[in-house]
Amino acid sequence: MKPSTVDALVAAGLEPAAVEQIVRATLAEDLGPSGTDVTSVATIPAGQTGTGELVARASGVVAGLPVAAAVFQAVDDRVELDLKARDGERVARGDVLATVTGPVRALLTAERSALNLLCRMSGVATHTRAWADALAGSKALVLDTRKTTPGLRILEKYAVRAGGGTNKRMGLYDVAMIKDNHKLAAGGLTEAYRRVRAAFPQVPVQVEVTTVAEAVEAVEAGATFLLCDNMSPPQLREVVAAVGDRAELEATGGLTLDAAAEYAATGVDYLSVGALTHSSPILDIAFDLST
Repeated sequence: MKPSTVDALVAAGLEPAAVEQIVRATLAEDLGPSGTDVTSVATIPAGQTGTGELVARASGVVAGLPVAAAVFQAVDDRVELDLKARDGERVARGDVLATVTGPVRALLTAERSALNLLCRMSGVATHTRAWADALAGSKALVLDTRKTTPGLRILEKYAVRAGGGTNKRMGLYDVAMIKDNHKLAAGGLTEAYRRVRAAFPQVPVQVEVTTVAEAVEAVEAGATFLLCDNMSPPQLREVVAAVGDRAELEATGGLTLDAAAEYAATGVDYLSVGALTHSSPILDIAFDLST
C-alpha cells in the first residue's frame, strides 16, 4: 500500500501490517486459487484506466476509507484515491466518499472486497453513533464487547471508535474479566479475584456482578471496575449508591436504544452493547465506474 495509506491507518490507530493481513485474506477469498477475476480479465483490456466513485446509498457515519484504499492498492499499487470524506463523519445518501483512479481491471477486482469491509465498518460506526447520541448529556459512555466477526475485530472496534464509542478490551489478554463461570470454578468471587491479582498483578481486572451484595464483595476484595449484568435501573441505582464512589460501573445485558437514557440516568459510567459489532446492519455504499 502507498505511504499515504499507511500514514492514514497509523493515524487511525490501526496497525498497517494487521490491516494488510485482513485485506489479503479478503481478496484471496474472492479470487480463489487462481487469483484471477475472470470476468474483468475477459472484458477489459489490460492497459485501460478509469475512474470510479465510492458513493453513499444511505445516510450514516462512514468508517474504513483507509482500509478500502488498502484493498484497491493491494490489487494494484498504481490505484490512487482522493478522499472526499473522513472516517467518523456523517454522510448523506448520494455523497461521494472518494474517487478512485487506476487500471480498470484492478478497480473492479478490488470493488467487492473493498465495499464489504467499508460497508461493514460504516454500519458499525453508524449504529454506535446512534448510541452515543442517545447518551449525550449523561456521563455514560457506550462500550463494545468481544462479540465481533472472527478475523475483523480490529476493524470493527476501530469503527466503534469512529462512531463515538469506546473500546473495552481487545481480547482475553489485555483485561481480566471474572465472570460467573470463573467464580464457580475458583470457589467464589473473592478467591477468583485474589488468584487473578496474584497471577497477573499488572493486568486490569473487571468483575461481573449480578446483585448489590456481590458488588460490595467485589469492591471489598479490591475490584475497581464492575460489570453489572442484567440489572434493572432500580438495581443499578442501588449499586451506584453502595459502591459508585469506589469503582467504575458498567451496565450490560439486553440494553436497547429506547432505554439507553434511562440506564444512563442511574449514574453508571458505561453501557456495553454487544449489538454494536454482532448485529449492526451495513451502511449501503456503492462503487460507480464513471470513465
